[in-house]
Amino acid sequence: MTRSDVAVHPSRMSLPEIEAAWSGKDGDSPLPECTYDPELHTGPRAEDEPDAERAARESVAREVCATCPALELCRRYAVQVRPTSGIWAGLTAAEIHAYAQITELHSPMRARAAEWSGLEVA
Repeated sequence: MTRSDVAVHPSRMSLPEIEAAWSGKDGDSPLPECTYDPELHTGPRAEDEPDAERAARESVAREVCATCPALELCRRYAVQVRPTSGIWAGLTAAEIHAYAQITELHSPMRARAAEWSGLEVA
């Protein structure tokens, strides 16, 4: 997967941008819940946010993501663009990076295992 030079959080995208980034098909992408309160997922525009406030904000953002109809699309997008901040699909940038590394590590192994006859890949 490739990391984008500028990762735009879905909460800051227009509906056409979401369509282009997630599905490429008009009308097929659900509107992410984060669009209703972008700052909850991206943090305040100011550089300094106390740790306790950030942790509380991120906890609420994770709860919003957990029920979002676009959760899986957002997760795939986040793995592709590798954000450096914010909550994406209920994950921090560091968690997304770790998830992406695991996914990339296991993808070739799954493909190889699927080629072997008689093996079932979970």
